[in-house]
Amino acid sequence: MHMTDTLPSVVEEYEKQPFQEFTQNAYLNYSMYVILDRALPHIGDGLKPVQRRIVYSMSQLGLSSTAKFKKSARTVGDVLGKFHPHGDTACYEAMVLMAQPFSLRYPLVDGQGNWGDPNDPKSFAAMRYTESRLSAYAEIFLRELDQGTVDWIPNFDGTLDEPTLLPARLPNLLLNGTTGIAVGMATSILPHNLREVAKALIHLIENENATVAQLCRYVKGPDFPTAAEIITPPDEIRQTYKKGKGRIKMRARYEVEDGEIIFKALPYHASTEKIFEQIAAQMTAKKLPMVADIRDESDHEDPTRLVVIPKSSRVDFTALADHLFATTDLEKSYSVNMNMIGLDGRPKVKNLLEILSEWLTFRRDTIEKKLQFRLDKVLNRLHILEGFKIAYLNIDEVIKIIRNSDHPKKDLMDAFGLSEIQAKAILEIRLRQLAKLEEIKILTEMDELNRERESLENLLGSPEAFKEFLISEIREDAKKYGDKRRSPIKERKDAEAFSVTDVLDIEPVTIILSANGWIRSAKGHEINPDNAKFRSGDSLMCHLRTRSDKPIALIDNSGRSYTLFSHTLPSARGNGEPVTGHLTLAPDTAIRHMISGETGDLYLVGSNAGYGFMIEFSDFLTNYKNGKALISLKQGQEPLEPQPVPDVDSDAVLAITSKGRLLIFQLNQLPRLKKGKGNKIIHIPKQAKDDSDPEQLKFLKILPLNSNLVIHAGKHFLRLSPGNQTDYTGMRGRRGKLLPRGYRNVDSIEINPIQPADDTNS
Repeated sequence: MHMTDTLPSVVEEYEKQPFQEFTQNAYLNYSMYVILDRALPHIGDGLKPVQRRIVYSMSQLGLSSTAKFKKSARTVGDVLGKFHPHGDTACYEAMVLMAQPFSLRYPLVDGQGNWGDPNDPKSFAAMRYTESRLSAYAEIFLRELDQGTVDWIPNFDGTLDEPTLLPARLPNLLLNGTTGIAVGMATSILPHNLREVAKALIHLIENENATVAQLCRYVKGPDFPTAAEIITPPDEIRQTYKKGKGRIKMRARYEVEDGEIIFKALPYHASTEKIFEQIAAQMTAKKLPMVADIRDESDHEDPTRLVVIPKSSRVDFTALADHLFATTDLEKSYSVNMNMIGLDGRPKVKNLLEILSEWLTFRRDTIEKKLQFRLDKVLNRLHILEGFKIAYLNIDEVIKIIRNSDHPKKDLMDAFGLSEIQAKAILEIRLRQLAKLEEIKILTEMDELNRERESLENLLGSPEAFKEFLISEIREDAKKYGDKRRSPIKERKDAEAFSVTDVLDIEPVTIILSANGWIRSAKGHEINPDNAKFRSGDSLMCHLRTRSDKPIALIDNSGRSYTLFSHTLPSARGNGEPVTGHLTLAPDTAIRHMISGETGDLYLVGSNAGYGFMIEFSDFLTNYKNGKALISLKQGQEPLEPQPVPDVDSDAVLAITSKGRLLIFQLNQLPRLKKGKGNKIIHIPKQAKDDSDPEQLKFLKILPLNSNLVIHAGKHFLRLSPGNQTDYTGMRGRRGKLLPRGYRNVDSIEINPIQPADDTNS
């Protein structure tokens, strides 16, 4: 018989299921496990499963806050072996977080040894070196654990039982906060002050119709383990508590001592080392020229002491600190997303009122179970003591029945009307307990238990008494475990980083661009670009005299505009750098012109096709490396050099074509645009454009009022005074008038404003 003959019968033994259905169910089960049993905390005790198991295991090991420390490896081994079959590293890291006073507002574990530091929380020693025990605060989870307050489930191998929740006496979820990433959802709850939350709880117990705004009178905001400032406005904090989502911003606290800025408290989870590196990087990049040095003087006496030393006492310390807040981790923002597993077992984002109300429901239920558990014990003990009392009143007869009866328990029950439990307890009395003194003890104990029974029944039967009991417990715990707020809430203006001009030494510079696209910056305006040295085969394209704090606009031959800053350009001592290292130019394009100015400055731009318009300098600028479209051009057309406009109302436009036609018209006839083709400046007939030597607009200049015009053509020049310019003056878009023969091939133009006559007598 061949093996293949048996395959069909074997395959039929397996369940057949569509792959899509199988993967969907598998992923859904995984998702629900991650959400409900790993990443999101329960509103009751505010703990994730691993944290709950660590606390419970340590309590089973007898590691209370007053016990001797034991090796952390002992605890981790117990947790993994009994309740949490996962990796030892993950379990120990969870335990470390529970012990770090800079990670948890109210640590659950008291650690001895190296448990990390704020600069490097993961620098803790291995679990074989550290020792630990529970903190005093952890008692809020354990004090009522054996009082019938929680449900128990079998552990992973069914050999032990573990609590589903711990009976927290305080809303630990708010006090310590938590973070977690589940499947399709996450949580981020910030820590809060115990005393503030306790006051809010008491207010809510006494005023069932309390609002979020009323609760915010007590819970003013999160309270981190650090003394840095919370600078989020109170209105925004209230909105965060109202929605259950938002952001909280923290800022380091600093003092100015002897002309130095000293940061003494950093935001939550901010590292001195990282901030030191961030500031040092800015100093290296010359973005902090006013800072001379930075020192990290943190030690065991001053855990945080970061010193920034300005170059001069004249430095604006507030502005410098603001810049550091805006550019480093001296100011951090924290997400708030109060997502948790509610009493209904479902994840939901809850606001402050919902969290406190639902936790109070959990706490009331826990107290009821605790009181009922104790009442049942008291009633059971009273029942037994009643039997003892009957036995002592009839001691001789009881002894006789026990000595002579074959079934003493049944006979005792029949003789004195005792229950089975009472009869069994009487039979277990030792001989020395038959003394007269024991009878007095029984009566005394019965009196005490009867008083306790009345008290318990009153608490369970009276809503007012129950409410007072609940409030008294919260007050007791707040007094025992509470402390003052650490993170002050302050109103501060938003921090602003220095602009480029704030950190630059403002000085005149000359920008030089070569024909092959190499750019450089020289200090001063005295340099003659014509004498500059270029690489072999290269020459001057254009130059620009400006200041180091002004942006530079560059225009390429396709009409696109780009922006650069002179402080980013290399020194003129060398040949510079390719401009393509700073900008992204399209193939077959090159920079033709450079200009600089103030935001509102007007420029006249145009193309050799005879069109143009006015534009503000700010419209040349762009943040994109590949520039932006500015002048609309067709194939073969090029932009002319932009001309600054001194006076739009009185200045004129001077246009000369390559065939020697001159047209002068008022500048205000041209439109102001942000980009485009513009209006016709001078008319060039289509026939003239299609010639083998096509006519183009060659010169486009601004002609101020009352200016002499000198036109150079070869060795000759033609001077046109304001009066002689009238023959060439017309309306925009006209053909213009031919210059005299010999002056039509124009090489250059001079414009000389006429100075007003001096009427003063000598």
